Amino acid sequence: MHVIPAIDLLNGQVVRLKKGDYKEVTVYSDNPVSFVKEFRDAGFSHIHIVDLNGAREGKFVNLPVIESIIEETGVGVQCGGGIRSRLDIKTLLKVGVSRIVSSSMAVQRPDEWLASIDIYGGDTCILGLDIKDGKMAYGGWEETSDEDALDFLGKMVRLGVRTILCTDVARDGMLTGVNSGLYTEIAKRYPQVNIIASGGVASDEDLRQLAIEGMYGVVIGRAYYEGLLNLETMLSFHEGSTSLR
Repeated sequence: MHVIPAIDLLNGQVVRLKKGDYKEVTVYSDNPVSFVKEFRDAGFSHIHIVDLNGAREGKFVNLPVIESIIEETGVGVQCGGGIRSRLDIKTLLKVGVSRIVSSSMAVQRPDEWLASIDIYGGDTCILGLDIKDGKMAYGGWEETSDEDALDFLGKMVRLGVRTILCTDVARDGMLTGVNSGLYTEIAKRYPQVNIIASGGVASDEDLRQLAIEGMYGVVIGRAYYEGLLNLETMLSFHEGSTSLR
């Protein structure tokens, strides 16, 4: 599977939240470019970036930082946070982002989101399936929809979604292990979907389980920052691919 190192940006710093709570912030670096170079030099060619300010405020705040990361490291970037319109997608693609991850746009402007998939492709536009108490979380995870998240996914799949980044919000940043049951259920219901798992990764056993379950990819953040997983171990589970650049 594709192992994708992740950095969350808040006010230009690399941070992690617990369960998406902006009051539970741990700062890991005030030099995101240097941080990403460590991943690149270890052998990773693609990373996941979330603009946490953007996710909450609905507009890009860390775009200059993201642009600097792309220019100075040359890695492929999939990015989420603050994407609310097709213009936002165009803005990110213009600065070199290769894949777009959105939940808020998909929930609040589904027609525009699906039109973007038609224009840019289901491999470029990734649905952020952020699940909180069984519902879709969006707007920096501070709002939830009324519809069951997997039912919502079903509609999206029928209309062109091919890849999802699925986060169990309750486990995000908590190092409590992955919700493999959730990913297994999604894979059974929608076998045509590429699933990138996110939230709760804490050990190589978690990675082994996800690989056995046939996950397309996994995003790793806090487990690396806290020293529970090192780059060598992460690479041992990684299938590199230029398709992710």
